[in-house]
Amino acid sequence: MKQNLIAIIIIHLLTVFQINAQEIQPISKTDVLNKVSENNIDIKLSEQAFNEARADFRQTNAIFLPSITASHTAMATTNPLMAFGSKLNQEILTQSDFNPALLNDPSQIENYATKLEIKQPLINVDGFYQRKAAKSKMEAMSLQKNRTTEYLKFEVEKAYMQLQLAYKGVEVLEKALEAATANKSLADNSFKQGYLQRADVLNVEVRVTEVKNQLQTAKSNVENASNYLSFLMNDDAYKIYRPIDTLTIESVAMMDKTFSENRSDIKAMALVSEAYKANYQSDKMAFLPRLNAFGSYELYDDQIFQADANGYLFGAQLSWDIFQGSKRIAKSQKSRAEFEKSRLEYTQYVSQSNLELNRAKRMLFDAQNKLDLTALALKQSQESLRIFTDRFKEGLEKTSDLLMVEAKFSQKQLEYYQTIFEHNYIQAYLKFLTEE
Repeated sequence: MKQNLIAIIIIHLLTVFQINAQEIQPISKTDVLNKVSENNIDIKLSEQAFNEARADFRQTNAIFLPSITASHTAMATTNPLMAFGSKLNQEILTQSDFNPALLNDPSQIENYATKLEIKQPLINVDGFYQRKAAKSKMEAMSLQKNRTTEYLKFEVEKAYMQLQLAYKGVEVLEKALEAATANKSLADNSFKQGYLQRADVLNVEVRVTEVKNQLQTAKSNVENASNYLSFLMNDDAYKIYRPIDTLTIESVAMMDKTFSENRSDIKAMALVSEAYKANYQSDKMAFLPRLNAFGSYELYDDQIFQADANGYLFGAQLSWDIFQGSKRIAKSQKSRAEFEKSRLEYTQYVSQSNLELNRAKRMLFDAQNKLDLTALALKQSQESLRIFTDRFKEGLEKTSDLLMVEAKFSQKQLEYYQTIFEHNYIQAYLKFLTEE
């Protein structure tokens, strides 16, 4: 008997040491949510996607704001036209420069020009629609960033519940191992007294080994759930976490929740469709003429960085690309097809979201019924185990029957906690589907 007790203590110490080989850190769901919101890679990626869309929108400011360039050009030439023009710009032209011989074969002349040029768009109708499209895309990225945050919040709920379920599995199987080990002690004593056959003792030993293997798998599930939480929090330490609260039934009124098109991902898809529509309108407006103003101020001299002569120029240009080899026509047809495709995708996404919501509601109803059934089955199994254990101690039940009832009780416990997890998970999923 003492040897069996020592074996039980050694087994318990080994299992405790194994799960504590890595650092175990208590953690709450709030802690996980805070770390995920600060460090998660998906959230950071969605922020950068929004920044990219915002930068594209800011580029469209060019349809309102002027473009200003400054340049300084140095050149030397003997080209008759360029030489005469350079002297004219430098305001150094004299009567002798009209000599035909000098006009036709001028000496080398140097010219240094400093130029400040301004271009101001006035009317670019297609640009206005391009700006509208860029704004819709930016707003869609903002909403998509919000939806990413909402999804990760739901993912944290699921991962945290998985960790709670894993620890429940360890707890159930540790108790099952204690019971199986105690039954083995009783079987060994009965065998020594001649009440049991060797085959009965071997059955008990098989049960002990089976529970040990199940317990090891449950501990691996703890590590897997902890690692996933570390991944969500972008923590490469990969500690073993222990939830500060246990897995319990959460009852929230979710059956009356309805689908809303104000959900951030639905609104984002609507805005994407608006962006495609604006791009299509922009391509159609590209057939219209554009009106732009321009102006420049120029400084000239035959010495570098000097400005003995100056002049300015300003005006307006109305340009109209009448035909580009059917390129604009095909581009307009493509953008229209993209717009129509986005409208169909939006309609399909809304329909799928409604379908998923209805399916989730039915799943919740089924989970609630299953929860009642598994709770009742657990009570029945627990009572049956108590009766069989008492009768086995008195020699009134077979070892195989007791082992079967014991295994069934452990199974019903695990099924009960699994059903709680499914019930709570579906509630969290319904909240995610109906969150505005």
